[in-house]
Amino acid sequence: MSLGGGATAFLICDMQNDFVHPQGAYGRAGQSAPAIADLVPRHRTVADAMRAAGGWIVSTQFTLVPGRGGEPMIADHLRRLRPFLARGDFAPGSWGQALIDALQPADLVVEKVAYSAFYMSRLDYVLAKAGITTLVIGGIVTNGGVASTLRDAHVRGFNTVLLTDGCAAFSAEAHDATVRSLATVSETMTCAECVRGLKAAARG
Repeated sequence: MSLGGGATAFLICDMQNDFVHPQGAYGRAGQSAPAIADLVPRHRTVADAMRAAGGWIVSTQFTLVPGRGGEPMIADHLRRLRPFLARGDFAPGSWGQALIDALQPADLVVEKVAYSAFYMSRLDYVLAKAGITTLVIGGIVTNGGVASTLRDAHVRGFNTVLLTDGCAAFSAEAHDATVRSLATVSETMTCAECVRGLKAAARG
């Protein structure tokens, strides 16, 4: 698959302060994993190579919409899984909702309210307006937002590349099983392989 140029984007799923930063909502609750923290330097190399090759950086940002009185609207299953989530976490425009500093800036930022970044969002619209047809996908978590977004991209006709070491989950077992499953519908690469392809595209 040809990488680079204006038709290609690095789609970064949910690498937000409230998920990744030690002072974010998950960090304060002790909900972190070394595999997730380890993504940051690899993502940075992909993002830098994508920019140099003329591609786009697209950040999807999980959002808890404030309801009456500011209490976040949280799906029942998420409330059971993450009871520590509270008012102000993942709030629109907040520090916690934002893409982590190490991966800034993003060319396109899309709020999401469910696992798939395509569900009830403007992602399809902005990708079409930008002329993006190939998505290099990484982020968190492999078996949640990454998998759902990639599968939705696949059925919408996008070319997809899953970064096998550019996504992570809270367990290696969940990550590995999901990568094997997604490999049936998507091309896969390591971050290093992707960077080599992008550098070749930049050289022309």
